[in-house]
Amino acid sequence: MSFNRKVIIRIIGIVSVMIGISMMLPLLTSYYYGEKESGLAFLKSAGLALSSGLLIVIFVRPDSNVLKIRDGYLIAAICWFVASAFGALPYLFSGMIPSYGDALFESVSGFTTTGATIIDDLSALPKGIQLWRSFSHWLGAMGILILAISLLPALGIGGLKIASAEAPGPTVEKMSTKIADSARKLYVMYVSFTLIEIVLLIFGGLNLFDALIHTFSSIGTGGLSNYEKGVAHFDSLYVESVLIFFSAIASINFVLYNHLLKGKWRDFIRDNELRAFLMILAGAAVLIALNLWVSGTYSTLGISVRHSIFQASAFMSTSGFFIADYTKWPAFSQMILFCLMLIGGCSASTCGSIKVIRIMILFKLIKRGMYKRLHPNAVVPVKVGSRPISAETVSKVVSFLIMYFTIFAVSSLIISLENYDLLTTFSATASALSNTGMGMGLLGPDGNCDIFSLPTRLYMAVLMIAGRLELFTIIMLLSPSFWRAR
Repeated sequence: MSFNRKVIIRIIGIVSVMIGISMMLPLLTSYYYGEKESGLAFLKSAGLALSSGLLIVIFVRPDSNVLKIRDGYLIAAICWFVASAFGALPYLFSGMIPSYGDALFESVSGFTTTGATIIDDLSALPKGIQLWRSFSHWLGAMGILILAISLLPALGIGGLKIASAEAPGPTVEKMSTKIADSARKLYVMYVSFTLIEIVLLIFGGLNLFDALIHTFSSIGTGGLSNYEKGVAHFDSLYVESVLIFFSAIASINFVLYNHLLKGKWRDFIRDNELRAFLMILAGAAVLIALNLWVSGTYSTLGISVRHSIFQASAFMSTSGFFIADYTKWPAFSQMILFCLMLIGGCSASTCGSIKVIRIMILFKLIKRGMYKRLHPNAVVPVKVGSRPISAETVSKVVSFLIMYFTIFAVSSLIISLENYDLLTTFSATASALSNTGMGMGLLGPDGNCDIFSLPTRLYMAVLMIAGRLELFTIIMLLSPSFWRAR
């Protein structure tokens, strides 16, 4: 079975065109603020992306539009690297990041919604570059390819194989009979949430530019800000509440919002993964608040609650926002934040990491294992709520978890060659693999990834894409059997 090369190349062209078009917003922003150098950088970058993509779309004519599963995985992997490669050009052409390797790291961090950075003074960046950093979150969060999928039927190309490789979560759940219709519904909801948050932030006193930056970062769960102090710059409980609310909104399975639109409130409220997500988040916030208060980190319980809810939500949604230097918190609170970073949000959401549903299935397996020791002959299905989980899905979840922690261990060893402390090393690996962007130790609010060498940063960039594509999409490319004709 050979790859359908012409279809793959054509889809890469479509994604290139979309990246070029998306640069129009920061291009207009640059010229509005009189930033000629960054405006010219976006003009060059958009020109390269658009011309390359259009040439492919015009001249590459597939003989067949049939896609196999292998084609879908290859498309997903290549398109993320292509999008990141074009996305790095504005940083390079503007002179903000003189090295293409560093610019590529910043671009990958943006599109994968990781939010890690090597830039020291964020406020010194041109407005166009600031907007591009956060807008890349917004583009990558729902998935560049999910947007492409909604356009593929017009070209006679099916998108389910691509969605299976791109969409987060153990399974791909359709919201309609056609995957393209599902993709369009997802983006309608995504855009709607975005517009609502922009309006609410403007009501909170933010200007339109700041509202755009922080909306793209929160709804995309990327967490980048255009201020050195992050969200703490505004010192507003209202702004913090809006950002955390929409970060949480983006961390919930988007299929559930489709149930709400259909009036199926019970399906939304009774969803077991949603309930588990909220319980874990609430429990973590309570424990951190008590720890901060009892330890005397903050003088009052109210301040402790405010900081605990914000940081717990930021870490579990993998948005990575901050309003305090949590690296100075007690070890107990930091450990809870680290665990939340590994757990992540719900499946089919914009956040990264393991996902709550997999954690639930893991504990169900442990429970079944304990029961089987007492009753060896019993047939005990793995259930989430009243719904039994198929053996195939359970196998996929176990395989993912083994793969996740194997990559985590190996990557921690590789990053440890930089010779930093264990907390910094482990959190750097978790930050990249979970697409959180924030870490512990030297990677706290006052630090950034500039402490690592370029080879390590590029390796972390690969981890970001692997984490965004649920690991196996990238890992399978390393398998010789993937490239064989049969």
